[in-house]
Parts: sequence; structure tokens; C-alpha cells
Amino acid sequence: MKEVFVRLDRCQGCRSCQMACATAKSKSKTLFGAITETPRPGYRIYIERGNGLNVPLTCRHCDPAPCLDACIAGCLYRDEQGLVRRRKDNCVACWTCIMVCPYGVISRGKEPKIAVKCDRCHKLEVPACVQACPTKALVFMEAAAFGAEIRKNAAGVLAQASDLGRKG
Repeated sequence: MKEVFVRLDRCQGCRSCQMACATAKSKSKTLFGAITETPRPGYRIYIERGNGLNVPLTCRHCDPAPCLDACIAGCLYRDEQGLVRRRKDNCVACWTCIMVCPYGVISRGKEPKIAVKCDRCHKLEVPACVQACPTKALVFMEAAAFGAEIRKNAAGVLAQASDLGRKG
């Protein structure tokens, strides 16, 4: 299953991912239309600073998922793709899911009062946040492929350091 991964060294904190997310969740599906909607559509990806880096955070669709286990109303469920999704009509606004999310990425919707979380733009081939990222800090790929990319980059850094050690 493809997942959204973050290349921490590339995120500039521009928040293009947040605008794309909110636009994708809007009724109009356009930026100009979205800013005139009431209530304004919210985003489901957060940019936080940690140790000098911008860190995009979004639902990891954990397995097991604490939010799914804690949902007393049956609002949250795992779909056939393995994504933790919600049934809007079932949410009773108890906010238990918010309390147990280890990433803090479930929020309170403005109107109606329901839990809001990333659904990884399940109707799109590539999530809106990934498509909008100008530095390609967000990538949508299989975990094995992402791991291979990280290993290749690490090998390049180590090889370069080794060359410098031999020349010095």
C-alpha cells in the first residue's frame, strides 16, 4: 500500500500542502471558491517545527489505530485500502479519537461538530498535499521503495565521506 512519506530535509514550511488539502476538501474544489465558502474548508495536514526542521504531520493510518479502537460511536473504520476513514453521520463529537491520536492530527470540525482527519484523498490517484509540494518533501510511494531511496542516499553520503577521508 502506498503511503505519504516526508523528506524532512526538503520541507520549507511553505504550507502549499495545507492549501491544497483544504481546497481538495472544499465544495468548489478551487482555491478561489474555497476561500468564500462558509464554513471555510479546513486542512488535514499540519506543519510543526521540531529541532529546527519543518515537519509535515498527517494521519499515518496506524495499524493498530488507537483512534479506531477508541471510537465509541463506530464513526471511524478501516476501509478496503487499509485507510482509517470516518462515517460523518456516526460521529457524536466525544473527541476520544483526538485524545488518543499519537500524532495529534485529528481535529474538531467547525460545522457540523465532527472529527476531521486525513483520508489520504482516497478518490485521487495522488493525495493533494503530495501533488502541491513544490520541493517534493512529500512523496506517495510504497514503504519498501521509500526505504530503498533513503538507503541509496545514505550510501552516497557515506561514499563521499569515505572519498574525502582517503584524499585527506
